[in-house]
Amino acid sequence: MLRRFMYTSLVLLAGLFLGASASLAGGSGKILIVVTSHAEALKGKVTGLWLSELTEPYWVFRDAGFEVEIASIKGGPAPIDPRSGSAASVGPAFRNDPAAMAAFNQATPVDRIKIGEYAALFLSGGHGTMWDFPSHPVLMRIVGEAFRAGKPVGGVCHGPAGFIGAVDAQGDPIVKGRRVTGFTNAEERAAGWTEYVPFLLEDRLKELGGRFENAGVFSAKAVRDGNLISGQNPASAAPAAKLVLEALGGN
Repeated sequence: MLRRFMYTSLVLLAGLFLGASASLAGGSGKILIVVTSHAEALKGKVTGLWLSELTEPYWVFRDAGFEVEIASIKGGPAPIDPRSGSAASVGPAFRNDPAAMAAFNQATPVDRIKIGEYAALFLSGGHGTMWDFPSHPVLMRIVGEAFRAGKPVGGVCHGPAGFIGAVDAQGDPIVKGRRVTGFTNAEERAAGWTEYVPFLLEDRLKELGGRFENAGVFSAKAVRDGNLISGQNPASAAPAAKLVLEALGGN
């Protein structure tokens, strides 16, 4: 099952990246998007990356003139959660975009990332992140390094699972005392996933001292507290990415 979905993700890349063509005006430098490499949930459930939580921020950043690099926990293409897209549902608009195709298919292993090379960091969601984001020591380190350096650090939906373990200059969790959001307990129940995830993200962010906010089940909400940016759910992917640009001083 896992192997089939990994191969499916390669096929899906042909139609993966939707959006308007990049204007290449306004921004400069590189933004790093990190995606999961985990496809197997509990009790035989299949998960992975939530497609729009990569594609929408990708185009927001590209349209603003930034080069966008994608990293995955293990390197290479992320497994795509089949609930979030398929070859039949993803349009052909950017099938021939070489930069997008290369960024996804040749995603850099997180272990090779040097965060100093990037202007900002963004963590895409999908239930897969609940397994490999919080437990990955290198991801925890680069998230903390980016935050302490004042770089915008963003995440959407389950992507803020990557905030767990990252610390600020005082050694406290980066979410402590700061406004933050992510996939809520109510949304997890509505999705029917409470018995499959290893923990509830809302609860964990609150336990770490985060001032958790939400806009209701599956309503769009993005929050910025200094250089920490988060989006609640898939509908919040583009708004969260735009707050990253705001933190970079863009429009």
